[in-house]
Amino acid sequence: MLAEVSHYLIQHDYSTIVDCTLGGAGHSGAILEIAPETVLIGIDQDDAALDAARDALRLGQQVALYKGNFSDLDRILTEAGIVGADGFLFDLGVSSPQLDRAERGFSFHADAPLDMRMDPVTGGMTAADVVNTYDEADLTRILREYGEERWASRIAAFITAARGRRPITTTGQLVSLVKDAVPAAARRSGGHPARRTFQALRIEVNDELGVLERGLRAAVRWLNPEGRIAVISYHSLEDRIVKRVFAELSAGCTCPPDLPVCVCGAKPVLRVLTRRPVVPTAGEIEGNPRARSARMRVAERSADGAAAAPGILD
Repeated sequence: MLAEVSHYLIQHDYSTIVDCTLGGAGHSGAILEIAPETVLIGIDQDDAALDAARDALRLGQQVALYKGNFSDLDRILTEAGIVGADGFLFDLGVSSPQLDRAERGFSFHADAPLDMRMDPVTGGMTAADVVNTYDEADLTRILREYGEERWASRIAAFITAARGRRPITTTGQLVSLVKDAVPAAARRSGGHPARRTFQALRIEVNDELGVLERGLRAAVRWLNPEGRIAVISYHSLEDRIVKRVFAELSAGCTCPPDLPVCVCGAKPVLRVLTRRPVVPTAGEIEGNPRARSARMRVAERSADGAAAAPGILD
């Protein structure tokens, strides 16, 4: 969605734009090609992505890259020395290079260590830790809430039974367990039977939903008046969070409707620009099938948004 992102985020030749999910710098490269005077801050927690971006972008006074994730926005932007940004981009989920590198453990199509960490260098819990240490009830909850998996309790039961015989350490082991747990009739439709399980574990390992909400609110705090925030999500859980945060911050007055005058003093912080999410064109989906589930929502900081009620962005 390069054209759509550029359309919404590039408003001036001289802007400060923060790409919060740099990846291979596809979006950032397109923005700089259209508006070469843009000051670009690129953020990613994956060292491989940062290396790829360094090769793709010309670093210098106008382009700076930082390692981190959404929850690090305040620290990173303070370190970058900017006082506000005109645009933020969040392109959520797993990038194609991460999926294509089997050793990262994100893909259910290849046998590899069961990792799924966005940042494997700094340590932290892996997907193998989750499936081998969480009790059956917690596994069921994660699969049901984060994967929206119909067979969550059955898959959790198969996992806990199998790990009693030997630890589950590879993606291949997990895929085999999920296939055994999901009834044959259900496996014949709805895509790969392990897709939802892998999504749920990845979200749990990386705290993706919690990090997303904190990152969105931090980005809004840093937005200049009439600055914009664009978020591309790939599943309903992410999209719901974006929609809810945007709706909350664009609501303004919270007084009961029967009060004759407003006493709360709250003003809208955002103006939502996309009544319905923007989706990829048929041509883009044909060239990149992984874009099929992408949904982009965009909001703009109100000119007087700084007058919002205290704590609304916390």
